[in-house]
Amino acid sequence: MPVETWDEIRTAFHVARLGTVSGAAEVLGVHHATVIRHIDALEKRLGVRLFQRHARGYTPTEAGSDLLQVAQATEDQFAQFAARIKGRGEAVTGELVVTSLPDLMPHLAPVLVGFQQQHPGLRVRYLTDTRLLKLEYGEAHVAIRAGRAPGEPDNVVQPFLQIGFGLYGARSYIDRAGRPETEADLARHSFIGPDSDANRAPFFRWLVQAMPTDAVTFRCTDIGAMQVAVEQGAGLGFLPAWWARNQTGLVEVMPPRPDWQVELWLVTHVDLHRTTKVQAFLAHLKQEAKSWPLF
Repeated sequence: MPVETWDEIRTAFHVARLGTVSGAAEVLGVHHATVIRHIDALEKRLGVRLFQRHARGYTPTEAGSDLLQVAQATEDQFAQFAARIKGRGEAVTGELVVTSLPDLMPHLAPVLVGFQQQHPGLRVRYLTDTRLLKLEYGEAHVAIRAGRAPGEPDNVVQPFLQIGFGLYGARSYIDRAGRPETEADLARHSFIGPDSDANRAPFFRWLVQAMPTDAVTFRCTDIGAMQVAVEQGAGLGFLPAWWARNQTGLVEVMPPRPDWQVELWLVTHVDLHRTTKVQAFLAHLKQEAKSWPLF
């Protein structure tokens, strides 16, 4: 239905409710001639008389009374809709979409479960994806991103945590190739690394700069594949310290270094950042993250 038709119906509703053109014009904030024009146009569009004109004002005909009931019901429904929308902004309900790299799943999934238990009306979607979801298109409410500070316009970016990375090897690899005692000893070892030397992770940048060009003998595009390759003895590899220390078959070759740590950022869109739901989750996440053993 064209917008102008809604304007005409709204005008007719107020005329029927108040009984005068002047009263409707005052409520609508328009000239009384506009009210008359809307009524005439709507009657012509419908092909019926909606009002009986008389000296005291306008009285609805049978068709006008029907219109009044429909318009009143529509206004009531819209008021209810507006109240629900306002309530959603003030309550932790509806859907919460959070995205992060798959590596954080062991830490983040329990946080989301606990948050949902505090707010039973919440539906959670946790998306572990290497693709950067577009917050400006509503693909997620909260993103946890790694590396350099995100620079997308209209996003609110907050520093979150740092993840410590160390250099590890499987015990089977160490038994076969020996354990390096100094950084210089590393040059004779095989490494597991990314498929591209353009990878911006700080420990991979160190690897490219400090080791021979042929040092990386096993390449992967996924951190999960790298973890398996290290466990299977393909070479030395960089792993999150919190994960590696729980694997009995791994040997720490070099402990986490400050220049190898990865920065984590909390990213929200400016339009949603101040909503009760997002603020409540961010507060919950920051509190829970204080106990994460990321080094």
